[in-house]
Amino acid sequence: MRISEEIFPRVCALICSTDGKKDNVMTASFLMPISFEPKYLAFSLGPKRYTFSNLKKVPEFTLNILEDKMQEVAMLCGSLSGKDVDKFKEARLHKEKSKKVKPPTIKESPISFECKVVYMEKFGDHYLVVGKVVNEVIRKKEFSPLLHKTGKIFFKIK
Repeated sequence: MRISEEIFPRVCALICSTDGKKDNVMTASFLMPISFEPKYLAFSLGPKRYTFSNLKKVPEFTLNILEDKMQEVAMLCGSLSGKDVDKFKEARLHKEKSKKVKPPTIKESPISFECKVVYMEKFGDHYLVVGKVVNEVIRKKEFSPLLHKTGKIFFKIK
């Protein structure tokens, strides 16, 4: 059994990255807050992902929380590669210019965190990426987050 099938539900987010010329967005549910003050957060990432190569070039990202009504966006951004497809366009997502990092935030996200990578280390088949939050955008305080188990299995809070 995969660990994603054993530890759930997990909040879903969109991670935006850039290589300096082309932006990318991917879905992630292996997320973790680390510190209240200053704010740090982490996510894990496979080294074959396009986002991984972007983070090596520009060690900054945004983490954009998904609402439960955004399941189709999560599926699309988690199943296509940004190397081949403009996922922002395909998912009809609107980029917003970040204030303190190069990757954009997502206008449709209720909360976006702008982060600078402070640690990136391999653990098994994934890398743990730790980011210091340098800015946050709160568009909506009351919302239901999209929760993920594995693959195409999601949950909603009732």
